Amino acid sequence: MAKAKKGKSGGGSMPTEMLLVASKVRQILKDADCNTAGDALNGLNAYVGWLVMQAASRAKANGRKTVRAHDFMIG
Repeated sequence: MAKAKKGKSGGGSMPTEMLLVASKVRQILKDADCNTAGDALNGLNAYVGWLVMQAASRAKANGRKTVRAHDFMIG
């Protein structure tokens, strides 16, 4: 995998670097008696990035710059 650029991503873009600890995710899946496909971590990383951007949007919509746990709640 190519090395991602460091620093802030522009505005509301998706992450360009891995946000997950791949070995931890793989171990959880192994413990659940599942295998990990080559693209699974990239898909999960994109989803986590989307969740983070949604939480940031919710915080801003509520007049805050601080993201709180409840900003990640979907529903």
